[in-house]
Amino acid sequence: MATRVSDGGASADRNRRAQRGLTRLLVRDMRGLRRLIIPSRLQATVPDWIEAVRALVDQYGTASAALAADYYEAERVAARVTGRFTVPLLDPPPDEQVDNSLRWATKDIWERDPDDPATTDAQRQPLEARLEQAEKKAEAVAQKLVTDQARGTVQESVRRDRMAVGWARTAALGACAFCKMLTTRGMTYKADTVKFRAHDGCHCGAVPVFKGQRFELSDHAREWERLYREFAAPHSGDQLRRFRQALADHGHMPVL
Repeated sequence: MATRVSDGGASADRNRRAQRGLTRLLVRDMRGLRRLIIPSRLQATVPDWIEAVRALVDQYGTASAALAADYYEAERVAARVTGRFTVPLLDPPPDEQVDNSLRWATKDIWERDPDDPATTDAQRQPLEARLEQAEKKAEAVAQKLVTDQARGTVQESVRRDRMAVGWARTAALGACAFCKMLTTRGMTYKADTVKFRAHDGCHCGAVPVFKGQRFELSDHAREWERLYREFAAPHSGDQLRRFRQALADHGHMPVL
């Protein structure tokens, strides 16, 4: 008899909470690096800050991948599949990718002509406000880069493991409408080439599914699926907005 696995299973929730706890430590350490940015010397100090954050992303990304590997191995044992398998840890993102992401996060801190029509409202704010917003963006960017290593480790393991059949997205109850919508799609078979779609600050995880298991949406994901089908699916081009509204109208908050 096939065993049941779900996006809302206890082990998936524990793994997602563990990953979120790890990125809380990442954010704590990033805030400690803020002192490296000297407002009067942005050109000289921001590159040093980027280099320091990049080192944190490497450090925490490795830990994130290791957590995911432990989770995958435990799920494999729980599924009672046969044969040995070594989980491949995902490599850290290239330095160029991290640097580009952090440069994007800090793009509004640089001084601009306030009379230039191309200057945005965010770029007209006082420097301290611009630095604060840049810090928030950088934290969300770094969190995604780190958690991507966990999601990628599970996905790559599913791809290589002959006993795995696919993976599914797991989202927290407080996830945004985009993540909830993707969760309702259920399991992605390993033969598919779909990548894990995640936004900055996304805490969703990937659940492996093995031979002999039957994937089922959790109760809350089935409700999200019902809302999407009833209120959003028929409206091509406007599904996400309508789904977000349906979630809010039916008490599935907070939505980001």
